[in-house]
Amino acid sequence: MSNKNKMKVALTGNPNSGKTTLFNAITGRIEHVGNWAGVTVDKKEGEIKKNLNKTNVDITAVDLPGAYSMSPFTSEESITSDFVNNENPDVIINIVDATNLSRSLFFTTQLLELEIPVVVALNKSDLTKKKKTDVDVKGLSEILGCPVVETVSTKSGDNGLEKLVATAVEVKGKTQSPPFYALDINLNDKESVEASDKRRYEFVKEMVTKIEKRKVDSSSQTKQDAMDRIIAHKWLGIPIFAAVMWVVFSLSQTHLGPLLADSFVAGIDSFYVWVDGLLAEGTSPVLSAILLDGIIGGVGAVVGFLPLIMVLFFLLALLEDCGYMARVAVVMDRFFKKVGLSGKSIIPMVIGTGCAIPGIMATRTIKNERQRRTTTMLTPFMPCGAKLPVIALFAGVFFNNAAWVGTSMYFAGIAIIIGGALLVVRITGEKNERSYFIMELPEYKIPSIKRAAISMLSRGKAFVIKAGTIILLSNAVVQMMQTFNWQFEVVGEGAADTSILASIASPFAVLLVPLGFGAWQLAAAAITGFIAKENVVGTLAVVYGITNFIDAEEFALVGEGATVASAMGLTSVAALSYLMFNLFTPPCFAAIGAMNAEMEDKKWLWSAIAFQLGMGYAVAFITYQVGTLVTTGALGVGFVPGLIAVAVMVGFVGYLVKKGDRIAEQKLALNRG
Repeated sequence: MSNKNKMKVALTGNPNSGKTTLFNAITGRIEHVGNWAGVTVDKKEGEIKKNLNKTNVDITAVDLPGAYSMSPFTSEESITSDFVNNENPDVIINIVDATNLSRSLFFTTQLLELEIPVVVALNKSDLTKKKKTDVDVKGLSEILGCPVVETVSTKSGDNGLEKLVATAVEVKGKTQSPPFYALDINLNDKESVEASDKRRYEFVKEMVTKIEKRKVDSSSQTKQDAMDRIIAHKWLGIPIFAAVMWVVFSLSQTHLGPLLADSFVAGIDSFYVWVDGLLAEGTSPVLSAILLDGIIGGVGAVVGFLPLIMVLFFLLALLEDCGYMARVAVVMDRFFKKVGLSGKSIIPMVIGTGCAIPGIMATRTIKNERQRRTTTMLTPFMPCGAKLPVIALFAGVFFNNAAWVGTSMYFAGIAIIIGGALLVVRITGEKNERSYFIMELPEYKIPSIKRAAISMLSRGKAFVIKAGTIILLSNAVVQMMQTFNWQFEVVGEGAADTSILASIASPFAVLLVPLGFGAWQLAAAAITGFIAKENVVGTLAVVYGITNFIDAEEFALVGEGATVASAMGLTSVAALSYLMFNLFTPPCFAAIGAMNAEMEDKKWLWSAIAFQLGMGYAVAFITYQVGTLVTTGALGVGFVPGLIAVAVMVGFVGYLVKKGDRIAEQKLALNRG
């Protein structure tokens, strides 16, 4: 097919303009959407759906990160600027928020000067009617000198998307001119750029005055503001967030999640029995153990928690879609800025609750290098989706499915992030730079069940794919290592301590005794968790010979005649310590790779890994020793060596803090000089 029958369309627009939602609607892709900048951190491509493309042209749409200007201030804006300037798209579709023309059209005027055909998608057009706002679409098109198409990307039917695609094909190859006098701009001259921007703002202001007529409805404004005065209150916002998260975990881990898990787990059990029946009597016991206990048992133990996790993902998607999570960002912003983080730091951390990797990538929106690297280091402390099976497992076994367990892990993560940020500021010797966090709060609305379901299924699919690849392979290797010794002889029953796995994990287990869990099986599970955090659950299933962690009737951990809780030999305090150790030590290898890419500095990377490992160890030590003292009146096993290890860590950090204070004093003296 010739190039004449192919074209590339760049989708550009401000953050929160509905750009990624429109991209999903015209391509059929399922990319994450959100109410803040940083959700799209790299360009994404997709072919426009045939039912929307009635032409004979194959169209590739490229979803670019949100940008406010072609003069980039962040790395994600650089991606947009570089692509538009260097990749020569055939057409630019500029997604403009119809409810906020004054903000959106500044970027539009810059795009119109690039001599690339532009089509303006006037998105969220349905909301203008609800706000009693009239937009003169024809007049806007005449002033801009380019086509303007009204779109509603969140609805099916007559949503303007087919017309938008057809219009993009029509303007391909046409000459685009700016809608006003040519500006003589010297990009290397700051005054020239500032003068041109001033004229541009004045032009946009005059244009909006001509084509937009608003009827102010003070009652609807008051209703939104009244809700924000409570939900986003600087003090009430925190307990409200805690209550919301408690409800979310209560539904997903205690009520609805386990109810859905019953039939799901029964199916896994049936599959295990069916495969067991297929294996002939002459099948090698080793092969049977690897297939049944290592692969099916290990993977099944992880996948057994899928219904609980999907319920949680669904509820979090509803919270984001209704506009609540944007308020959480505002509530946390004031605390983060006080500890030396950017106001934008909260966004990667909220995104990181789904997966740490896109959360880490979202730090690109932070301009200050030290704040960006600090946020990259601290974002993995927020429990991600991969850690949810571990939370669900220990909450169900040791704490009777209490919703406070999962909720407290999120707030523990926030506390560690705040403490860690304070330390980094002191160590680097940098004063807290004033940072501004500007985010348009979306209106409260009834969340879309469809979008939440799509988000849930997308995340669930990623979870299943990981279970069928990384976790499957890891559990098979763990089973083989547990089956053989170093002479590659099959270890007999009761001789698991002589296996390859035991010999590798035992030295690490000694280091974990002060934390309350010195068994090599628990150490092995923690080690495999660095490959993927779900492996903690899978490895525990393998080493303790469990087909499924969830009993279809009792939702309890069960083993061969005894509960795994008893087999582990953990008290509830030690179990909480083990949970926190796995949540707050370094993330999976893939997330560490993302940290390396975003930090662009090996010293920062290794310092971050050491900090995360030390933090997880210290938190687990304090949890176990203090908890044991409170519950039994005596300190736990290994208190003295554990205290020495933590004291060494604290002493080293103290040394770095003093060194950082000297650097800060030197900088202050230079500034005064």
